[in-house]
Amino acid sequence: MTAHYLTNQFLIAMPTLADSNFSQTVTLVCEHNAQGALGIVINRPMQMKLADVFEQLSLSAQDQPMREQPILQGGPVQPDRGFVIHRAGAKPWESTLVVSDSIHVTTSRDILNAMAEGRGPEQASMALGYAGWDAGQLEAEMAQNSWLNVPFDERILFGTPYENRWQAAAKLLGINLNTLSSQAGHA
Repeated sequence: MTAHYLTNQFLIAMPTLADSNFSQTVTLVCEHNAQGALGIVINRPMQMKLADVFEQLSLSAQDQPMREQPILQGGPVQPDRGFVIHRAGAKPWESTLVVSDSIHVTTSRDILNAMAEGRGPEQASMALGYAGWDAGQLEAEMAQNSWLNVPFDERILFGTPYENRWQAAAKLLGINLNTLSSQAGHA
């Protein structure tokens, strides 16, 4: 039997998911294997801006739209750790997780230095913290109908306003989350 892993998928929180960390969220699953899963919530902007991160790191950036980009609350685990979700590029960064051929997640400072200097990825979003699941935990939550999943779509991450991402991700499945029943069923 082949395991069904969800790397490079969006997890869409079901309307009945009451956990305040994940209620009405869309999470990009960056890694999922037999040991567990790591994901980053992509629709919870914080009051903090990228300019604040640059300032904390003593970096100077002139690109005003980039400076104003909100930092995402990526999840409840290690909320002081930064993750840059970005399009794959020719430049290798010091510490990058390859999610797919088109999307990577980098945790090293070199990418932030490059972004501040205007040499970073064309499209990127930064999050603090991540969502983590132990071995079998995400599979159990899927079986309990806590989440829907759909393949990653960069239009949601890079082109959809934060407040519309939850519904937009569900629409990739042809689902209106407002019409879902709170009852779960299994065949």
